[in-house]
Amino acid sequence: MTAVDDVSFSMVADAPEVLTIIGESGSGKSTLARMILGIHAPSSGRIVFEGEEVSARVARDRHAFMAKVQPIFQNPFESFNPLKKLDRYLFMTAERFGRAGRGNVERVCDEALGAVGLSLAEVRGRFPHELSGGQLQRAAIARALVSRPRLIVADEPVSMVDASLRMSIVNLFSRLKREFGLTIIYITHDLATAYHISDRLIIMRRGQIVETGEARGVLSAPKHPYSQMLKDAVLTPDSAGIFRSSVQSRL
Repeated sequence: MTAVDDVSFSMVADAPEVLTIIGESGSGKSTLARMILGIHAPSSGRIVFEGEEVSARVARDRHAFMAKVQPIFQNPFESFNPLKKLDRYLFMTAERFGRAGRGNVERVCDEALGAVGLSLAEVRGRFPHELSGGQLQRAAIARALVSRPRLIVADEPVSMVDASLRMSIVNLFSRLKREFGLTIIYITHDLATAYHISDRLIIMRRGQIVETGEARGVLSAPKHPYSQMLKDAVLTPDSAGIFRSSVQSRL
């Protein structure tokens, strides 16, 4: 089985943006995310960050790399050790990535939590299962912010959050991009959230990029038949307020 194949794209340093990678299950987008994060090494081709191949950089100093490139995963309950209290987890992250000495660990973590609408007082002494899914995903985003990364790779970060909370987290990513000067690779199969969050969009199918460009341009006037199919599959309200789709299948 081929996992990814001929993907090729670039992002400009010091130009904060949200680049969304969208595609059906099996298109290779999550495998691509793991290679960008240095979890898997590509068998061919190159992934370069700050002028150096990721695999070589991770081999030399994984902690230094992870201080600059942080993940946010799909299931917030798998992002934390269920036996470790959240405040201790955040403190260890701050210490490990060199963002805080012992005297200001709490301040750094409280600032990161405040950026996502939480506080240290709300998570202190609590285990992951004591928070809702939406709160825990916000805590996972705060953990990623603790090291003040340059790049965040968010792999389906709202797919396991209640529908009522999805847009609040999507809007949070947009605000964090502006406030922290972040570059975010946002991976999803949901065109609705992609439309709201993205500056640029990549549409993948079977390991290939079939269309890319400014997000709203791609989504409003797709050129590739597959892109058009994805657009047609999005449920939209008709004049009666009933949500309908022009195709029967959905991702």
